[in-house]
Amino acid sequence: MENMFRLADHDEFVSRRCIWVNGPVIVGAGPSGLATAACLRDQGVPFAVLEKEDCIASLWQKRTYDRLRLHLPKQFCQLPKLPFPEDFPEYPTKKQFVEYLESYAKHFEINPKFNEYVQSARYDEISSLWRVKTASTGGSNRTEVEYICRWLVVATGENAEGVMPEIEGLSEFGGEVMHACSYKSGQKFSGKKVLVVGCGNSGMEVSLDLCNHNAFPSMVVRSSVHVLPREIMGKSTFELAVLLMKWLPLWLVDKLMLILAWLVLGNTDKYGLKRPSTGPLTLKNTMGKTPVLDIGALEKIRSGDINVVPGIKRFTRGQVELVNGEILDIDSVVLATGYRSNVPYWLQEGEFFSKNGLPKAPFPHGWKGNAGLYAVGFTRRGLSGASSDATRIAQDIGKVWKEETKQTKRTTACHRRCISQF
Repeated sequence: MENMFRLADHDEFVSRRCIWVNGPVIVGAGPSGLATAACLRDQGVPFAVLEKEDCIASLWQKRTYDRLRLHLPKQFCQLPKLPFPEDFPEYPTKKQFVEYLESYAKHFEINPKFNEYVQSARYDEISSLWRVKTASTGGSNRTEVEYICRWLVVATGENAEGVMPEIEGLSEFGGEVMHACSYKSGQKFSGKKVLVVGCGNSGMEVSLDLCNHNAFPSMVVRSSVHVLPREIMGKSTFELAVLLMKWLPLWLVDKLMLILAWLVLGNTDKYGLKRPSTGPLTLKNTMGKTPVLDIGALEKIRSGDINVVPGIKRFTRGQVELVNGEILDIDSVVLATGYRSNVPYWLQEGEFFSKNGLPKAPFPHGWKGNAGLYAVGFTRRGLSGASSDATRIAQDIGKVWKEETKQTKRTTACHRRCISQF
């Protein structure tokens, strides 16, 4: 493998914009990519991080609303080997989380190659190496580069791009239509009637934010949803569930959580929020559907400030017709319709990843594929799941790296592993 690259002159390689990476290429500089890079750094393994945007954690910095806070306590959201600052609150703000990630990258000397849009990545059977083709998205000149590596870590995550549903008449609606990833604040919607499509955590929080800015939101709830209090008797609901699962079976923990939710929130069915027949934790583990952690939206639903409506039949000019025949006059639409992986658009591989861009193997086996391919941040278990993946990946690559480094040193004291190192 190394002989192949030593045959070429270093300057020739650079001029052809073909770069050999002495270690894994990590695609994505979000929390998942940063966690993997930090764990590799700890193992003494060099790496290259490619990021299509001009900053780390672009989803958090550019595609989240201003009022966002972590929904779980900070100890469940910190990345490996560096906890949150002690003076951070239990639920850090968006700004504080971004500050944490930037300090994390600085602490572990992670310097992503920004504005590098990955066009394709494929495994070359002849050379037994990965070939990652990128195009520079920064500046006026377009530059194409091909990175050659032995290991490829896919860290673009489950939420790489917003899902834009096809709804009859939406193109003829005439008012402003945006995905929740473009929503920043309800300030500009003051006094307006806004239809929020979706009732997950984003849909609930956008609806609450619209209320707080004197807008009139109607929230579309077309299927069942679990709503849980964020805290029960001053303790995080998630933390309580994790504690109970250490001692009790999942089905029993589900029963207990629903009883506690009923005591705190009451019967949500009468507000149009019907609960699924499957328990919240079982549903999360089997389908990846996250329960809503209420931070005030339910109170606004009770008071009528947030109007819960059923599914959409069609849009017309300035109006929406619902499946129950009701017609609403609306000014704007916010699509809180979720996110999806973008892996199928660029990764030329069909064994490890499925067509929906998620690993085929269920948790906890979806972090490692064949031929040096890895995935981080696809567990549907948030930041703690990404941290677990990152640790496993770094240990797996680190083991091979250390063994081969020892063998190389024994063979020749002055041997160089590569001619072009990122």
